[in-house]
Amino acid sequence: MSPATRLPCCVALLLVGSAGLSVAAQPQLSITSVAWLRGCWQGTIGQSTMDEQWMAPRGGSMLGMSRTVRGGQTTSYELVLLKEQDGRLAYQAHPSGQASAVFLSREVSEATVVFENLQHDFPQRIGYRLSGVDALSAWIEGTDKGRPRRIDYSYRPMRMRTW
Repeated sequence: MSPATRLPCCVALLLVGSAGLSVAAQPQLSITSVAWLRGCWQGTIGQSTMDEQWMAPRGGSMLGMSRTVRGGQTTSYELVLLKEQDGRLAYQAHPSGQASAVFLSREVSEATVVFENLQHDFPQRIGYRLSGVDALSAWIEGTDKGRPRRIDYSYRPMRMRTW
């Protein structure tokens, strides 16, 4: 091999090697990245009231639960295990009347988290955004029966009574 051909090969090897290092050097996400979700939140859409509660991060996980009430009746609920998984965050949803599904973190920042599962029917994305200390926005979005769809939820902190 001539020196002229060795140089491009060496450069290619260095690029491949450094790309592997940069992937390995990416920080692992910690459940504490979304500690801002913790607490009790409440919102309304029309005649429905939604309560959502998140436990503080501990043991690499957070537990969440939600309930929707309309006309004095619980119309739906969901249990969520949010945990660290392979350097990402996994949102394991267990909704009432539906099969469980796992969504992996796509975006995580100081006040926003978006989870995605493109193989899920609807939604394919679940997101949360904290605005200040007194507003939490949530949304589900994706394609439903071939059409784009998004549902937005607005929550405020809810004070829990102690017995």
